[in-house]
Amino acid sequence: QVQPVESGGGLVQPGGSLTLSCVASGSIFRFNAMGWYRQAPGKQREMVAVFTGGTSARYADFVKGRFTISRDNAKNTVYLQMNSLKPEDTAVYYCNTPSYFYSWGHGTQVTVSS
Repeated sequence: QVQPVESGGGLVQPGGSLTLSCVASGSIFRFNAMGWYRQAPGKQREMVAVFTGGTSARYADFVKGRFTISRDNAKNTVYLQMNSLKPEDTAVYYCNTPSYFYSWGHGTQVTVSS
């Protein structure tokens, strides 16, 4: 099954920044509906940010003002710019459509720690 490929994670200090990337194949329609999700150890996967139509996006309350989702259609890539990172942002980050069209990829680990 088709899986997105996430990258860009790493270890960062609190207050730092990271930019995640996700390359996904498929029709442009599904690509436009892409979003980012995360799963912390012992917790359920949760929505972080998702495109809702055109360039509009919806963000989880816990990342509003800190994270920004964007995309490059020519590269079939969705990005997540993460600023002012907090230890509670530590998780594996995944991309998918809101309907979970794709099989879940391996994700990319983000660890926020001093």
